[in-house]
Amino acid sequence: MMKDDKIIFHFVANAALGEGLSGGDRIFIELARNWTKRGHKINVFLWEEGLAMCQRNNLSTVNYTIWPAMKYKKYGDLILYLGRTVKGCWGVLKDPSVNNNTKKKEIVYSASFLWPDLFPGLIMKWKKNAFWITSIFLFPPPLFKGYRGYQKRWKIPTLKEFYFFLTTKTVYWLIKRYADMVFVVNELDRDRICRESRRLDKERVVVIPGGVDTKTPLLVPEREKIYDGVFIGRLHPQKGVLELIDIWSMVVQLKKGAKLAIIGNGPLEEDVRKRIRHYNLENQIEMLGFLDGIEKIKVFKSSKIVLHPAVYDSGGMAACEAMACGLPGISFDLPALKTYYPRGMLKTPIGDFQKFAENIQELLENQELYCRLQKEAIDLATKEWAWESRAAKLLDQVKETLLF
Repeated sequence: MMKDDKIIFHFVANAALGEGLSGGDRIFIELARNWTKRGHKINVFLWEEGLAMCQRNNLSTVNYTIWPAMKYKKYGDLILYLGRTVKGCWGVLKDPSVNNNTKKKEIVYSASFLWPDLFPGLIMKWKKNAFWITSIFLFPPPLFKGYRGYQKRWKIPTLKEFYFFLTTKTVYWLIKRYADMVFVVNELDRDRICRESRRLDKERVVVIPGGVDTKTPLLVPEREKIYDGVFIGRLHPQKGVLELIDIWSMVVQLKKGAKLAIIGNGPLEEDVRKRIRHYNLENQIEMLGFLDGIEKIKVFKSSKIVLHPAVYDSGGMAACEAMACGLPGISFDLPALKTYYPRGMLKTPIGDFQKFAENIQELLENQELYCRLQKEAIDLATKEWAWESRAAKLLDQVKETLLF
C-alpha cells in the first residue's frame, strides 16, 4: 500500500449495548480510536444509545450515521432487536453515499455477529463491493445445557435462549460463506472456524483478545485497600456473578469481614441483590454499578485481587484492566482461559466453589504467591495487552491479508 493511500472503514455497531459496555463494544471503540490516529477514515453506523455510549467513551474522531430505533425500546428487547436490524438494513439500502466504488480501499466491519450488525454489514459489503470483516466473540452454549454446562444436567431452554441459538446458526452459515475475515478472541474459536469452513484459513481468522488502557492507571495514585476482591463485568449468566455470591458467602467464613466490590450492570442485577440478601452479605458486598475511566481505576487500586468467575466464556478482557493496576486474579479453569490468561491468574476447577473460596484466602494470605502473580499480571497487561500495540498489529494483519 502506498504511504498516503489510506483505508476507509465502515463500522456497523448497531447492536451496541448503549447502557454499559460489552467486550465487543470496547473492541470496536478502541480500534476506531487507534486507527483514526494512523490517518484512516472511520464511519460508524449505530442507533441512538450506541452513539451516547461512544460519546461517553470520548470517541470523537469518527463520522457517525444514526439509524433511529429508540421508539422500539418500549416494546421490549425482541422488538428492539428486530427494529434495529430492519432500520439498519433499510438505512444501508437508501443511503446514496453507500454506493459501489471499487476505486477506493474500503472495509466494512460488523462489530458483532448479532443481526443488527451482521445483516446491514453484509448488505453494505454487496452494495459497495467492499471487503467484509465480522466478529464472533462468543459461540452460544449447547442448547439443552446453557451457560452452566459444568453442572452436567439437562435444562429446558427459555424462548430467548432458543431464539438466540437458532439465529446464531443462521448467521454463522453466512459468515463462513461471505466474510473476508473474522475476528475471534481465542485460539480455540479460531481453530473451530477454520475446521468448519472451506474458505476461511488461519490468515483470515484473526485472534484479537482485546486490550487495556495502560496510561490511565498511571494517573491514579495508590490507595488504601478497602476491598479484598473486585469483580468487573456484565451481570450476565455466563459471567458467573451469581456463583460469585455463593463463593463469597464461603470466603467470609474463612476470612471474617472480607469485602467484595462488584462493578457492572446487566440482566441479573436484581437476582444478584436477592442472593446477597439471602446470605446477609449486605455489609460484605458493595454493588457499584457501571463505572469506567478514573472512577473504575480508583476501585481497582482500592482492591487486592480481581475475580473472574465466568462459567462459560471465550475470554473476558475486563479482568485484565484490573491486572494492569497490579491485581492478580482468580478464575475457573475454562479451556479458553488457558491461552487468554496464561499467567497472573490462579485457576480453579470448574464448578468447585469451595476451592475458589480457598484460593481467594490463599492469595490474600500467601504474600509470596501474591507477589509472584501480581508481577505476572502487570507484565501480561502492560507488555501484551496495550491497545496501541494491539490495534497496530491487527491493522497490519488486515492490510496484509486483504492485499492492501
